[in-house]
Amino acid sequence: MQPPGYRLRPARPQDYDAIASVVDEWWGRPLMAGLPRLFLDHFHPTSLVAEDADGRLAGFLVGFVSPGRPGEAYVHYAAVGPPARGGGLGRALYERFFGLARDAGCTTVRAVTGPVNVGSMAFHRAIGFTVGDPVADYDGPGRDLVPMSRTL
Repeated sequence: MQPPGYRLRPARPQDYDAIASVVDEWWGRPLMAGLPRLFLDHFHPTSLVAEDADGRLAGFLVGFVSPGRPGEAYVHYAAVGPPARGGGLGRALYERFFGLARDAGCTTVRAVTGPVNVGSMAFHRAIGFTVGDPVADYDGPGRDLVPMSRTL
């Protein structure tokens, strides 16, 4: 599945600068610190970029097959730019990632989000994720997060 007007492709390490330049804007709060360059340097084969018809970044998904949890894949960051929201691009990025995860032998995809990110939780539910309750101090003191998972 690929929405008309967009091209999905595997990410490349050189995509990092374009992604880094929009993360905080697209989320509406400072989150860039959670996406260091190492994710695109090391996990680009399982990460994805969506471009519009003019080759501009329209969305991305940074994910990987877990080296420590056999059978699991993890989506670290995923976003669609404001002009492209609501047209199925986010779903298309996830569906492509689910295929990559299946091909690698994964049966589960996991992700987390902040308790304030009700839009993310609603989106993940809509694409088949189970959304858990917030876990206090998940990422250290005062860093509560909501775990989400989907069986493939």
